[in-house]
Amino acid sequence: MMNIGIDTMGGDFAPLEALRGIKKYLSENNGKNNVQLTLFGDEALLNAIITEENLPAGRIQIVPTTQVIDMHEHPTKALKEKTHSSIATGFHYLAKDRTDAFISAGNTGAMLVGALFNLKTIEGILRPVISSIIPKQGGGTGLILDVGLNADCKPEQLNQFATLGAVYARHILDIPEPKVGLVNVGEEEGKGNLLTQGAYPLLKANKAIHFIGNIEGRDTFNEKADVMVCDGFTGNIILKLAESIYDIAQNEQLENAYLNRFNFEIYGGTPVLGIEKPVIIGHGISKATAFCNMIYVAEKMLQTGVLQKLKEAVQQD
Repeated sequence: MMNIGIDTMGGDFAPLEALRGIKKYLSENNGKNNVQLTLFGDEALLNAIITEENLPAGRIQIVPTTQVIDMHEHPTKALKEKTHSSIATGFHYLAKDRTDAFISAGNTGAMLVGALFNLKTIEGILRPVISSIIPKQGGGTGLILDVGLNADCKPEQLNQFATLGAVYARHILDIPEPKVGLVNVGEEEGKGNLLTQGAYPLLKANKAIHFIGNIEGRDTFNEKADVMVCDGFTGNIILKLAESIYDIAQNEQLENAYLNRFNFEIYGGTPVLGIEKPVIIGHGISKATAFCNMIYVAEKMLQTGVLQKLKEAVQQD
């Protein structure tokens, strides 16, 4: 039995859309009894929505919380002062093995601080990293990391990001031999700044990955690389640019199968890689589809034992 914890109070549309996402997940998995959902939030409010939305009660349990960490609060201060918040309580349950994974579309900073200070980092990890899905033109799916956790990096960190990304792509995205590319300003080996010049030979010598060399910005959406490695500053800019593509398509009323794949809700949320338990961070404007898919991501991470595989890959590196 997997027990997935969900912060129902985080995000712009909480808790209604979180509950609707849970309803969607349960309706798609009717009769599947190996996943229990633990909801952290305002008990009276959640029970009212559960009744109104007619959610099945058998696979849901509520842990009452009395506080909410708002989107613009200082993460560390909020976690210290709001110990009865849905995020703080969710991490307490995860750290104590009362849940197996934790999901939230709330304050991103609080989720990252909570993950780093409440959970153990996998032995050998230099720095945890967050990744994001990038839709590819040929119908495939790519992974880019880091996308914001580590704005300043060392070459050794990029090399480890590549190992983590390759393992995740293999077991979660079902890419048998993911091609790893280093995001750079040119294809040639000597291109780039001190970071990319230092990372290139490490990636080239890394036997745990299939390194294809440098990739440029124009390669982001084609199938040249499955895993794209960069520092968090660069990755976050690419991620936000990718998110804007879907918004532009919607505003211009462009109906296109490929552009529709830029809808972040399809992919759920962003996993924090490098810690010992699955933590999934959703977009603040997540609605039902995103919450549903975040549960699927957590479920697949648990089913595949991907975090143990990450641990093994790092220790062999």
